[in-house]
Amino acid sequence: MAAGKEIRGKIKSVENTKKITKAMEMVAASKMRKAQERMRTARPYSEKVRQIAANLSRANPEYVHPFMVEHPDATVSGMIVVTTDKGLCGGLNTNLLRAVTHQFRELQSKGHTAQVVAIGNKGFGFMNRIGAPVVSHVTGLGDTPHLERLIGPVKVLLDAYAQGKLNAVYLCYTKFINTMKQEPVVQQLLPLTAAELEQGGDAAYDWDYIYEPDAPTVIDELLVRYVESQVYQAVAENMASEQSARMVAMKAATDNAGNLISELKLVYNKTRQASITKELSEIVAGAAAV
Repeated sequence: MAAGKEIRGKIKSVENTKKITKAMEMVAASKMRKAQERMRTARPYSEKVRQIAANLSRANPEYVHPFMVEHPDATVSGMIVVTTDKGLCGGLNTNLLRAVTHQFRELQSKGHTAQVVAIGNKGFGFMNRIGAPVVSHVTGLGDTPHLERLIGPVKVLLDAYAQGKLNAVYLCYTKFINTMKQEPVVQQLLPLTAAELEQGGDAAYDWDYIYEPDAPTVIDELLVRYVESQVYQAVAENMASEQSARMVAMKAATDNAGNLISELKLVYNKTRQASITKELSEIVAGAAAV
């Protein structure tokens, strides 16, 4: 029964693995609800700030912020890549990093290079492996994003753009659609252009504003809030997507473990029955010989 003992060991091992994946599924389901609530709460503010920034880019303001100035002569682009710190979440990071790689190739085809800010351990490791220049990074964000930890690393690219060293800054993250679907997104964060920012409304309308107390104060504050809201929302969307993808992946792993246990038990029963039949045959043959 050496083969039977080996199969029993495999069954025990798979059962232990099934307990772990089931526990991880339950934990991810609990975290997913909180992450989705946080993400949905932040969406209206983020979309409204984005819409106002789009309207502002179509206006003729009396003060032009550095974020609204294009730098066509610059040959370097900035990319903020938001990924997870941990794995076991299906193809979530793989799909996003594939989209980021595609964006890299598009930039290279134009003769441009890229600088990267990595948010999340998986993206940081991937960028180092492919040799992309990572100017700053932040990892270990936990289950709740904190804006003060995000703005510092991102400010490196924002300052470089304001100085005219970058021609654009892109924000790359995974957008939460529903529990079963998450989409990788690569959107332009800077410069502010109506074509990139438009979220509905009448694009032909000529916007104009009256600023109080003055244009520099209002526009500077607005665009700082715009960048903060977009980065925070990207991280919140990515965290909701991570927990959803992990829950689905762990459920699939648990189901597969159950199927494998059933198959191993069937093989074990067949092996045990064959061993019993063989022993009976030997006993009958021995008795007949006597």
